[in-house]
Amino acid sequence: MNVKIKRLSPDAQIPQYTHGSAACFYLVAAEEVIIEPGETALVKTGLAFEIPEGYEMQIRPRSGITMKTKLRVQLGTVDAGYRGEVGVIVDNIAQKEHKVDPFSVNYTVRTDTCYRTVGGVLLDTLDGTPENYRWTPIGTCLIHKGDRIAKAVIKPIEQAVFTEVVKLGDSDRGEGGFRSSGVN
Repeated sequence: MNVKIKRLSPDAQIPQYTHGSAACFYLVAAEEVIIEPGETALVKTGLAFEIPEGYEMQIRPRSGITMKTKLRVQLGTVDAGYRGEVGVIVDNIAQKEHKVDPFSVNYTVRTDTCYRTVGGVLLDTLDGTPENYRWTPIGTCLIHKGDRIAKAVIKPIEQAVFTEVVKLGDSDRGEGGFRSSGVN
């Protein structure tokens, strides 16, 4: 399948599969984004896709980011007709700490694609000079330009035809909803 891609930013990276048998390819951040605890951000990829008719692109989380950080990538769908920039919605589920002593510790610790601030200070993302320090809550994450932030897969879709009826057919489950399977 040929998928046309338009680079919207010089920092955008064309997706690649990491292995010959990989189902997903990586989406890469085209900008630096700071996400404080409890916040949600849109991370731009700098790319627009021309998905073939009858297909969709599904955006999925990376297991390493989910396992090792407080960042949560939201599932997303890019329809065949969309031609704008693809972005990745990311939540930082870290809890805000109310009191931060800015003089206690003043360094950052690298954890996968997330910089976890220790002592509430995060070095500025531009040039790292002391006058560009920015005070942030503990748990603030920095996504760097070039970080692999999400995975994506292109899958065929089928549109349903909806028919209104007076009565639905019987099933084993019936109208049983949450917890109806017997799980405690």
